[in-house]
Parts: sequence; structure tokens; C-alpha cells
Amino acid sequence: MHAFHDEHYAPADLVVAAAGSVEHEALVALVERAQEGVAGAHAPGPPAPPSPDAPPHRRFIRKPTEQVHIALGGPGLARDDERRFALRVLDTILGGTSSSRLFQEVREKRALAYSIGSFHSHYTGAGQVGLYLGTRPDNLATALRVIGDELERLLQDGITDAELVRARDHAQGRVVLTLESTSARMNRLGGAVLANLPVLSVDDLIARVDAVTAQDVIELARELLAPERLSAAAIGPDGDAFRSAIEPVIPELAEAA
Repeated sequence: MHAFHDEHYAPADLVVAAAGSVEHEALVALVERAQEGVAGAHAPGPPAPPSPDAPPHRRFIRKPTEQVHIALGGPGLARDDERRFALRVLDTILGGTSSSRLFQEVREKRALAYSIGSFHSHYTGAGQVGLYLGTRPDNLATALRVIGDELERLLQDGITDAELVRARDHAQGRVVLTLESTSARMNRLGGAVLANLPVLSVDDLIARVDAVTAQDVIELARELLAPERLSAAAIGPDGDAFRSAIEPVIPELAEAA
């Protein structure tokens, strides 16, 4: 741990971000004084991103849990990819809110799980997209089948105009509400500097989301959520039950490691 810290947390690569009641010049002077006499080489660059053509994997850890916890996921978008705004809309429609398709179909209509949803993360040169499900072992196969049906419906039929409007409105609202937090503004500034990205204004962010089309969303879904791209990981009491439940949803995992 010490070696990792010394290698990656180098003073020359630190980014100091601040928001709120601060004076820029005074803050710069404080940071410069704190850095006086501090040596440190630049940390190495980020590791190479995973290949988008890498085969999917399957991993199960046996544990006597009351529920089975499953994540399905694959490579996503890097933080500087302009399609990240379309991904935000896609995530909102698929599983990012209580009105999303997965939440409604798995939890509200069928009561197959308490926790169900989608997620995405952006990194330098790489990213991830995924789905999470926590359910009782006796509901596992049915819940995964519903998830598989919803993914197929999304990839085959696309989204409706009403879904697109609601998702864009929701994403824009979250942008505005998030930036009411001083800590969120600070993290946004620091993240932009660290990733060498422009700091977009609120109006710019809203405009980027508003420009997302239904075609943008479905093209991204077909690229990122195609079954052959998805890996699966689970924790639960029965590995055989997990394998038999996941293979009809993602046949490519039948022979996965």
C-alpha cells in the first residue's frame, strides 16, 4: 500500500479544487506555499483500457447469503466521450430511476426484487455500464428472464418519444440540482482539470442533454448492452442455480470462465 501510494499519489500530479466563499488568488498562494520544497515525480499514466473485443466472463462466489446479488456489465464510455450525455439518458430509461423499465417490470409489477437498477461510470480512456439485481434464490431465474426480455425489447424496439422526453427532463433536472451543492461543484471542477476536460456551464450541459435523440440512445444501447458484451458476477448460496439462470439470458456465458 505504501509503494502504491508513493507511486500514484505524487505531489506533481495533485489537483486542488475549491468552490464556495474562496478568493482564487489567496487559494493559489496557499497551495504554492504548501508545495514549497516538496519533491515528487509524476505518477505513471493510466493503464491501457480493456479491449472492447475481450470475451465476457462469469464469476460466482459462494456465500450463505439470504439473497443472490448479481451484476451484469461490460465496457462503457470514457469520460471525454461525447456520447456520455446519451448514456445518461439511456441509463435513466433502462434502470436509473424508480420509473425506469427495469424497476417497473422487475420490482413494481412482479415483486421479484427489492433492489434493481442500472449504473455507469466514466474513467480516463475507459468506462463501464452495468445492471444490479438483488433477489431471493427462488426468484432468480424469473427475474433474470425479465431482465433479458427488457434488454431484448430495448435493443429491438428502441424507446418511445415520451420516454425520451421524460429521461431528458430528469437528466437535466439532476444536473441543476446537483450543482446546488458546493461540494459537487468542487468535485466537478477538480475532475475536469484532472481529466483535461472543459468545464461546461449549466446551460451547455442542459443543451447537450437536450440534443440527445432516440436514435442516439438506441445506437448506444445496441453497442454497449449487446448480450455478447456482458459479463456476469454474483454472490449467493448456489452457483449451479446462478449458471442455469444466467445462461438463457446471456448464452455467450455458457462457456465463459
